[in-house]
Amino acid sequence: MEAIEVKDLSKSFNGLTAVNRVTFTVHQGEIFGFLGPNGAGKTTTVRMLTGVLKPDAGEARVRGHDLKTDLVKAKAVLGVVPETANAYGDLTAWGNLMLIASLYGIPRRDGEQRAARLLTEFGLYERRASKVKGFSKGMKQRLMLAMALVSNPEVLFLDEPTSGLDVQSARAIRQKIRALRDEGRTVFLTSHNMQEVSMLCDRVGIINRGQMVALESPEILRHRIGGTVTVEFSFDKTPSSTPPGAERIGDAYRLYTTEPHEVISSIMGFATRNGLKLISVNVQSPSLEDVFVKLTGGAPE
Repeated sequence: MEAIEVKDLSKSFNGLTAVNRVTFTVHQGEIFGFLGPNGAGKTTTVRMLTGVLKPDAGEARVRGHDLKTDLVKAKAVLGVVPETANAYGDLTAWGNLMLIASLYGIPRRDGEQRAARLLTEFGLYERRASKVKGFSKGMKQRLMLAMALVSNPEVLFLDEPTSGLDVQSARAIRQKIRALRDEGRTVFLTSHNMQEVSMLCDRVGIINRGQMVALESPEILRHRIGGTVTVEFSFDKTPSSTPPGAERIGDAYRLYTTEPHEVISSIMGFATRNGLKLISVNVQSPSLEDVFVKLTGGAPE
C-alpha cells in the first residue's frame, strides 16, 4: 500500500484553477519533497492532502483512507508540522503534548510516557514545565515536531521545518527526519531550501501552474536539464553580445553541457575574438535549484 495516492486532484477558487488534475504517489517509508514557486498550487495541494480543503474533483488517499469518505481515519494516521509554530504559548511544553495526546484519545499513562520520551529526544525535557511563549524559535519548532509525533503518525507533513533555525537546531531536525524514514514512516516535506531537499529526499515532485512537471529522485532530476555539468564563467568586462548558448547570471554566464572541455575552449575563443579576458571559470554538476529554475522559470522563494 502506498502512503499517499493522488489521482486527478483539482481545486479552483472563484473560477481560477489552483490545482489541475494532479496525479502522483508517495511510497511508504520515503522522504518526499514537494516543491513549487509561489502560486503554483503547492500549498493548496498540501491542504487538500491534510484534510483542510475539500477537492473539487479527483481522489486522494492517505494509507488507503479516502480523504472524502474516510477523513477521520485519514487524519488519525497523519501528523502535520506547519511552518509557523502554533503551540499554545500559555501552556507548558508538557501541557501542549498532553493536550494533543488527549485529543487523539491516547490513555493518560501512555501519553505521559510518549511525552517524556519525545521531550527527552528533542532536548526539551528539562524545560517541560516552562511556558512555550518563552521558547526560542528552534525550541518551538522541535516542540511542534514532538507534538506531531505524539500520535505515532504513519505519514508526517512538514512545512519548512528548518526555516530560520540555527545550525544545531536545523541539524537535529534533519537527523530526526532521517530517523523517521529509517523507522518506516513517510515524510512529506515542503521547502524552499533546495540544498536541504537534495540532501534529505528520496524523490521530489515539482508543481508549476497547478500541474506536476517533474517526479523523480534528485539525482535523476539533475540530469534532466540537458547536460551533466554546469560551466559558469565571467569576463573582465561586459561583452557586446552573449556567448552562444549561455544564459546571463548577474555579471557571469552559465552553460549546461556534457562536454565541458569543448565548451571551455569555445569560451576562450569567444573571449579572444571579442577582446575579453576570462577571469573565472567554475565547472560543477547541476544543482536541484538549477532543475527548479529550468522547469518553473523562476527561482525558489
